[in-house]
Amino acid sequence: MTVPGPRPYDVVIGPGARHELGALTTTVLAGAARAVVVHAAPLAGQAGAVVETLQTAGVAAEALVVPDGEAAKTAEVAAGLWEELGRLGLTRSDVVVGVGGGAVTDLAGFVAATWNRGVRVVQVPTSLLGMVDAAVGGKTGINTGAGKNLVGAFHPPVAVIADTDVLAGLPEAEYRSGLAEVVKCGFIADGAVLDLLELDPTGRRDTDELIERAVQVKAAAVGADLHDTGVREFLNYGHTLGHAVERVEDFGWRHGEAVAVGLVFAAHLAGRAGLLSRGEVERHSRLIATMGLPTRYAGDWDRIQAVMRRDKKKASSGALRFVVLDGIGNPTILTDPDPAWLDAAWAAVSEAA
Repeated sequence: MTVPGPRPYDVVIGPGARHELGALTTTVLAGAARAVVVHAAPLAGQAGAVVETLQTAGVAAEALVVPDGEAAKTAEVAAGLWEELGRLGLTRSDVVVGVGGGAVTDLAGFVAATWNRGVRVVQVPTSLLGMVDAAVGGKTGINTGAGKNLVGAFHPPVAVIADTDVLAGLPEAEYRSGLAEVVKCGFIADGAVLDLLELDPTGRRDTDELIERAVQVKAAAVGADLHDTGVREFLNYGHTLGHAVERVEDFGWRHGEAVAVGLVFAAHLAGRAGLLSRGEVERHSRLIATMGLPTRYAGDWDRIQAVMRRDKKKASSGALRFVVLDGIGNPTILTDPDPAWLDAAWAAVSEAA
């Protein structure tokens, strides 16, 4: 499918999609003489296959290894990659390829956005989370001590290759983590996603359809609002609390696990605000729990609130902003909600955690 916008690009989804990479050298990668393939050590085999494909197509490609997971998303790792790009002589006509989960695609996109003020990037996500979220949309970034993704740039890829064959070998916990972003798309825009997950909470029966539907939701938002000033913000459903949990736990929680709790929190908040019915709130908790994702989190509420107020998505005044639902499929923004509502929502997700 095509992600619309000022610089449209295709997302290729399905079994064997990786074989489409070589053909890109005659289209969106025409003129590229060199490529760097950024990956974490556990994906050396898949990165090596990408290198071989590019070399066969006439592009001098080299793999660059970075730390696994969120440890890759630091200024130090980015600076090391910049030095490597300089050593290799990567020019503005060349390309960066990110092979991995959301952390690696975030990092690869950021390095591509900043090297020579912007070189082409192709994302090859190898996790469900990467396929439905991180690799699509052009948001790139690294973390700082103050929070997640506070340094970054909007830099859309020229293509995304989502080969669903690789998901067969994905650890179950990682797969479930990615499902949190899928179910989020169901709550904010596509009720068919919720129906499919209620029939099969593992998501394994309808993987390709779920990915396509989630990417379609994101593509529509990104195409209308690349720079996150309007409807794209709705994609942050569950993320205000979720990002705070990740930060407080020093990224010991998977992104999707934290977002899952954030979705339940946001549903309870909307319920307190009179926007969601009791049944709609309970549907969040029931479905997310059935999917094997957490719905509870025991933490320091004062610290969580302090981190949320530092989140890059807050209002300029420091007011808390939450994406909530005014009915399933109808997202809206709730700014500076009543503290009693916040406390009640927190109690709902922290009780018996």
